Amino acid sequence: MIAAFRFVGPWYRRFACAVTVQPSGGRELQLPRFPLGFAGAGAPAHKRNPAMRTVNLKIERVELTLSKPWKNSCWRIPTLGKLFPCIRVHLCSFAVSLLLLSLPLRAAETNLNLSIADAVLMALDHNPAVAVERQTTPITRTFEREQRAAFDPTLSYSVGRGKSDGLRMLSVNTNQFSVTSHSEGADLNLSTLLPAGTRLALDGGVSNQVINSADPFYTARAGISATQPLLRGAGTAVTLANLRQARLDTRMSEYEFRGFTEAFVAQVERACWDLELARQRLEIGYSSLKLAEDQFNETVERIKLGALAAVERAAAEAEVALRRQAVINAESALSLNRLTLLQLLQSSRKMTAWDRDVSIRLPDTPPEEPGAVFAHVEQALRMRPEMNQALLALQRNELDVVKTRNGLLPRLDLFVTLGRSGYADSFGGSLRGEMDRGNDFAIGLTGDWPIGGRQNLAQLERATLTHEQQNFALDNLRLLVQNDVRSAHVEVLRCQAQRLATAATRRLQEEKLRAETEKFRIGKSTALLVAQAQRDAAQAQLDEVQAAADCREALIQLYRLDGSLLLRRHLDAPGADPVAENSSR
Repeated sequence: MIAAFRFVGPWYRRFACAVTVQPSGGRELQLPRFPLGFAGAGAPAHKRNPAMRTVNLKIERVELTLSKPWKNSCWRIPTLGKLFPCIRVHLCSFAVSLLLLSLPLRAAETNLNLSIADAVLMALDHNPAVAVERQTTPITRTFEREQRAAFDPTLSYSVGRGKSDGLRMLSVNTNQFSVTSHSEGADLNLSTLLPAGTRLALDGGVSNQVINSADPFYTARAGISATQPLLRGAGTAVTLANLRQARLDTRMSEYEFRGFTEAFVAQVERACWDLELARQRLEIGYSSLKLAEDQFNETVERIKLGALAAVERAAAEAEVALRRQAVINAESALSLNRLTLLQLLQSSRKMTAWDRDVSIRLPDTPPEEPGAVFAHVEQALRMRPEMNQALLALQRNELDVVKTRNGLLPRLDLFVTLGRSGYADSFGGSLRGEMDRGNDFAIGLTGDWPIGGRQNLAQLERATLTHEQQNFALDNLRLLVQNDVRSAHVEVLRCQAQRLATAATRRLQEEKLRAETEKFRIGKSTALLVAQAQRDAAQAQLDEVQAAADCREALIQLYRLDGSLLLRRHLDAPGADPVAENSSR
């Protein structure tokens, strides 16, 4: 950026300043002259404007011109941005400071000249809707980590101390005596769940109890226990079902993002073609208006010369008015399409530049020829994000059936407990078992069985019916996908044929216009017929550019519907691998 400041006036006094800001590659902007207070090294404090505000402008080069009123000489001081990265300018009003602050930002917003690929990449990088959808998969992946946390080890502990007072009676007589008991202890437990459903636990603890100030008695114990479900909850198919469903949800979110990305890329490409189509229609409108005005001027001249009747003026003038209406509509359509594309290219976090122009560099190669329709259908059945999402949803529902079917079984768990205890009159001694040692062992079964089990039966029936429903929905989706792809293929063939037909029509209409114009000049036609020929020629030109754009957009739609748009544009996105049927993991 280049900023030039021109100060005119006596030294140490208020100056008049003209500021010119020119960004790199942009047009030069010049501010109106406004009063400026100078706060240089030699300026007295009482001469400075107290209402002035300091603004820092980072520049690459500064040209400062000071002119004395009593002398015509000037000094030009070039300043390198590397040595002096910013200058301090004191503004005399808040409004002027806002103007200076906003101008560099606006000057930095230059017009855009992009190819379609550049526009797509820019939209993917800046559009907030893409950023919103991009966060879906990381959010969904948190549920996967949450389900995996069920197999994390759990450490539990407790520490306590207590005291109790009471009366006791001897069995040999009725004498009573008071008893005071002091107790304290600590327990530690580490447990984890294995994928097979087995729950392992390691526990240890130490306790001490003192009765009526007797000698302390410490007990320490360490043990291991295992609980294995035998019916309900047994096996990895049930234990890992929730985790597998969370993984399927993550993959579904990836295919959902891929589908959104394909639709968004297609939207950006269509917006580029619509913008250039609107610009071509406007150019055709301008040329048609100029042709109508030339015809009107010629008609007026011939009326003045007496070669035509005065009634011919109305038809020529009406055609000019009609062409102006078309130009107004074309200008409005161009502005609307420009705003649509800018909305796709911009980010809400940055200052938007809705007034800048966008020009698209169109490819000079002819449109691609579509492949065989069955190849596009097979591609769609494998790569369409909706198909892959439906297959994953079906696999997820199969896991629901597994869980609910297992829920019909009664709960029957086998447990085994092993432990070793030590006794002593001290804490360390209890760990070594100085006074005595003991072992404990337990094995058994525990379980329950809800009588009737109507809740579990209802859940199983719902999961089974939902699975059948999703199978039918998958079959229906296959039919819809095939219909979409075949219809898009037919549309591509129609647009290609229409492009050739409209080109021939345009050439014939231009020949017709030239013939009608020559007939008018020799007095064998009327202004009305010439105007009609001009209208037909302009419409033929519009139809030709419309057919060319329709052909490109039909190809974009076909590639989006068969799931190959991102691959053809060399864009990488999650969900590039197709889902195999009946492959839930």
